[in-house]
Amino acid sequence: RLCDPSNQKCGGRKKTVSFSSMPSEKKISSAHDCISFMQAGCELKKVRPNSRIYNRFFTLDTDLQALRWEPSKKDLEKAKLDISAIKEIRLGKNTETFRNNGLADQICEDCAFSILHGENYESLDLVANSADVANIWVSGLRYLVSRSKQPLDFIEGNQNTPRFMWLKTVFEAADVDGNGIMLEDTSVELIKQLNPTLKESKIRLKFKEIQKSKEKLTTRVTEEEFCEAFCELCTRPEVYFLLVQISKNKEYLDANDLMLFLEAEQGVTHITEDMCLDIIRRYELSEDGRQKGFLAIDGFTQYLLSPECDIFDPEQKKVAQDMTQPLSHYYINASHNTYLIEDQFRGPADINGYVRALKMGCRSIELRVSDGPDNEPILCNRNNMAMHLSFRSVLEVINKFAFVASEYPLILCLGNHCSLPQQKVMAQQMKKVFGEKLYTEAPLSSESYLPSPEKLKNMIIVKGKKLPSESDLLEGEVTDEDEEAEMSRRMSGDYNGEQKHIWLCRELSDLVSICKSVQHRDFELSMKTQNYWEICSFSETEASRIANEYPEDFVNYNKKFLSRVYPSAMRIDSSNLNPQDFWNCGCQIVAMNFQTPGPMMDLHTGWFLQNGGCGYVLRPSIMRDEVSYFSANTKGVVPGVSPLALHIKIISGQNFPKPKGACAKGDVIDPYVCVEIHGIPADCCEQRTKTVQQNSDNPIFDETFEFQVNLPELTMVRFVILDDDYIGDEFIGQYTIPFECLQPGYRHVPLRSFVGDIMEHVTLFVHIAITNRSGGGKPQKRSLSVRMGKKVREYTMLRNIGLKTIDDIFKIAVHPLREAIDMRENMQNAIVSVKELCGLPPIASLKQCLLTLSSRLITSDSTPSVSLVMKDCFPYLEPLGAIPDVQKRMLAAYDLVGGCNFPLLPSVAPNGGARESTQGAKGICNPIGGTTL
Repeated sequence: RLCDPSNQKCGGRKKTVSFSSMPSEKKISSAHDCISFMQAGCELKKVRPNSRIYNRFFTLDTDLQALRWEPSKKDLEKAKLDISAIKEIRLGKNTETFRNNGLADQICEDCAFSILHGENYESLDLVANSADVANIWVSGLRYLVSRSKQPLDFIEGNQNTPRFMWLKTVFEAADVDGNGIMLEDTSVELIKQLNPTLKESKIRLKFKEIQKSKEKLTTRVTEEEFCEAFCELCTRPEVYFLLVQISKNKEYLDANDLMLFLEAEQGVTHITEDMCLDIIRRYELSEDGRQKGFLAIDGFTQYLLSPECDIFDPEQKKVAQDMTQPLSHYYINASHNTYLIEDQFRGPADINGYVRALKMGCRSIELRVSDGPDNEPILCNRNNMAMHLSFRSVLEVINKFAFVASEYPLILCLGNHCSLPQQKVMAQQMKKVFGEKLYTEAPLSSESYLPSPEKLKNMIIVKGKKLPSESDLLEGEVTDEDEEAEMSRRMSGDYNGEQKHIWLCRELSDLVSICKSVQHRDFELSMKTQNYWEICSFSETEASRIANEYPEDFVNYNKKFLSRVYPSAMRIDSSNLNPQDFWNCGCQIVAMNFQTPGPMMDLHTGWFLQNGGCGYVLRPSIMRDEVSYFSANTKGVVPGVSPLALHIKIISGQNFPKPKGACAKGDVIDPYVCVEIHGIPADCCEQRTKTVQQNSDNPIFDETFEFQVNLPELTMVRFVILDDDYIGDEFIGQYTIPFECLQPGYRHVPLRSFVGDIMEHVTLFVHIAITNRSGGGKPQKRSLSVRMGKKVREYTMLRNIGLKTIDDIFKIAVHPLREAIDMRENMQNAIVSVKELCGLPPIASLKQCLLTLSSRLITSDSTPSVSLVMKDCFPYLEPLGAIPDVQKRMLAAYDLVGGCNFPLLPSVAPNGGARESTQGAKGICNPIGGTTL
């Protein structure tokens, strides 16, 4: 919705929201609305190459032939730009004027746009007072340029658009009397059927506004009023602007438009026209559109909201990782105090704790077993003995749900507090209930690593203490390393007391195979004496100390052995530790209190969504390979890993609910979005958007953030929506996703409630782009780094290990490594140059560059100005005659990319002339499809 643009300001947190919920404001839903706004005019900032910025009032002539601005020192006839002279309209800071302007950092990217005109592509560079005002001018001007050779009769209204024709059909079908009017109740119900997310009160208010504006006394609704109300209520302006952009300024998409959008923007591969037509048939609401093969705004909106445009990579919704690695190479979904659904201090034991954890893909659960009445072992909270569970009933539930969510092995962490007779009962019951699922094979001393999850499919592994295998004793003493023993020592202040011993029977001991519990002493001793089938448990406090003091040793230790970390015994409220701290050190089993929601549990749940939610996630190769080096405390670039730049644009929100328990502001909320990056310390950071005042239905944020990610495989992104309140910001929703599961392009994020449930129709609309480090950042600084050349390049260094023979062998790799890095950097710089000359932002893909390039190389009579020549497997472009200087520069930049790939090839001639071809394969540049090019 449009506010008075003269009152809006852009830049940083002060950017005013112009899409508000005020009923008196007009919503942009068509080209007609854009043109009307431009004719009314608004103030824009005009940016000059000399870094000066002027405020000017811009308007569009009533005859739609020219753009004018005032005040100006020029003659009135010179302070204008003919629409016919416009070559291109660019959104963002994507011209030399913006890139070289000393004030560029103070200009909001989403508020800037440029109009390129004349044969030399001169630029008129402008900054709007808000991102949506910039979008209106860009959409309107593109529409005018694309229609410059056609009669401009569309200004009369929207009567002939595909959307209006569809709404007319819907109205006529509901108007059973055929009078052209219907009851307001019927109209409200009809709109709710078309858009179930709308509130009835909001629809009725809209009809009252329309009727009041027309000074009507009746509540009956005409066809025109129905269409107007629907367009006002159901048009998301940000989606409309996107549709106009990708449809080449039409108000619908055809199959070719959709195919280019999916390929170049959404990163979809192997897309075909038939696949696009199938999408149109499934999502277009009008019968006419389905038959003719076009997707109008409402169908396009539904498509963007569908699971097909979800932010989560569908490939990761199934098992997609190598499951044949040793068990120690995976992070394992683990639960702490699984039998509790409340806090650990007084909460009762509840069987539903096991059901919930197993259904969530948990692969390591706890059973803390004590003596029960009638020689029947029980599970209970030591602080609430009244509520207990029989051991057998728990085993039966585990057996029922063990492999419902995942077929990969389930680890039972046994906390044994039973007498010898009841230990024997435990062993008998486990054998009887689990049968052949129980994994009891003795580990082979000839092996060096644990079996793989693939080999252990549908097996249940018991983790616990074990009697020496060489002994024939039927029972014996073992150390008690139970968490409760640690808590007892802490509560009594006895930190250095002797460790307690317990008795263990042979029957229960024999059920423990590849997860024998042992006590950790130090890494040097463990690496020499610990067997691969032995597992150490660390309290949160101990693990934190080790992670801080010996981060490299902890990672190396976890390459071969399993580590389990459990929350501190002092967390009597069952709060959760931060699992990321221990995943960074390679700890596989980080036990979480599933009964306690919050940010830490969000990280855990989000992390294990990947790999099909099977409960096993393969660790980064740098944390598995024996010869690799990694420290969790790495401050910057990880050796051997190329850092990436993550670009996230927070566009809008949909149907945000009122925070639970909030009452101070009634139904009004003021939302803002936080984007959190979790990973190694060098990657952790947070950014937030501005606050949108009083808008929960469709708040527009339009803010872009960039993050450097040094270890993508261990990174998560968390979107958090909060209500800005002077008393204290309140939680609205969140979504946490592994970096590796992000899909590029325009995506909807399905938000979860505080307890982790998906909220129906509550989404966040974002744009995701991932580039290498050189492809992102602030473009205006690129030229400086290019001039400095090798001085700023980071080369991979080889460190001498002191063995001359080995050091001499690796010395010969120094020069090829430097050459490879130079080639990579030159290639990246060449690609940046192509993007800049194409007027594209750093986050643009090569497909988008080719699409833009192909459109620029078409003459006014729609014939190509270049031919395509395949030379040494690279598609070069050669001019077909004289071409403008701007096209020469673009071809030179494009050929430079080929020169970086093939250094021995001759570079492009300075005048852009044709070169002699060594191969005969030629093609013509396709004016529409960059993919053909």
